[in-house]
Amino acid sequence: MNPSLRAIITGTGMAVPKEVLGNDHFESYLDTSDEWITTRSGIKHRHRAGEGETTVSLALEASQKAIEDAGINPEDLDLILFATVTPDTFVPSAACWLQGALGAKNAGAMDLNAACAGLIYGMTQAAMYLNSGMYKHILIVGAETLSRITDTQDRATVVLFGDGASAVIMSHTDDPERGVLYQNLGADGTCADYIWLPAGGSRLPNTQATLAEKLDKLRMKGREVYKFAVVKFNRLVQKALKETGLKADQIDLIIPHQSNLRIIESVQEKMKLPMDKFVVNIDRYGNTSAASVGMALDEARRDGRVQPGNVVMMIAFGAGLTWAVMVVRI
Repeated sequence: MNPSLRAIITGTGMAVPKEVLGNDHFESYLDTSDEWITTRSGIKHRHRAGEGETTVSLALEASQKAIEDAGINPEDLDLILFATVTPDTFVPSAACWLQGALGAKNAGAMDLNAACAGLIYGMTQAAMYLNSGMYKHILIVGAETLSRITDTQDRATVVLFGDGASAVIMSHTDDPERGVLYQNLGADGTCADYIWLPAGGSRLPNTQATLAEKLDKLRMKGREVYKFAVVKFNRLVQKALKETGLKADQIDLIIPHQSNLRIIESVQEKMKLPMDKFVVNIDRYGNTSAASVGMALDEARRDGRVQPGNVVMMIAFGAGLTWAVMVVRI
């Protein structure tokens, strides 16, 4: 199948906070255990932002690495798309803070909120801009400091999430053999309260009462989200294969959102593919939401698992509920 969009990945980068929390940290004050966390999620460690570390500061480090990897300068960027649910400020956008810090004076800048699917949402939007010839180089960032919005006393959520940032440079290409083969974005807003932050927006501004009730912290219906993801993941993979005409063994690498190891293993079994065709780093970083897919992509590129000519599938699910799939020939 020939690429439908002439946009390629030319650079990647990632960054995580200095502090690492192992499962023993949560064992020390919650009714949980390393075995319980590992069995249900596959997570062993996650990083937590400390003083002076923010969503934008992590994004800056990841972006600088991606720009260097792509062999361009910040001034070469035409657009910055920043996927996050934890921006430094609601106004202005995280993308504008990042643009200023990078010195990307020629780039437009805006934020996207599709939660864990945000990076692929941004990459899809970037690919369309690049294919049209409107832009030449676009920076797409997925970055989160989820530790700032999780309830440290809620063992169902606090053990799952980590902080981190990833950055991807996508560029226009005239090579007819390389580019985006397939993309699919979707959402089901009837499940919006499966993962949500009740207070802090215009619907329920923060007050002493909302803070006392911890309504400014993330709420999640874990069982419902898990069931949705297991079923939807497999259906989206099958649809992508059908639409591209590719067989499962023609996909060189699958980079899934790192939300739960059991979900990844379920799809791997149904696809009858070896586990080494799936990038898995949830054990070291936890669920980093919008940063997740990009962090896994960067690690796979840097350790040689992604090579020129490879066909790579990226897939993610997030609050909303949102989902996104992209298949690209590197």
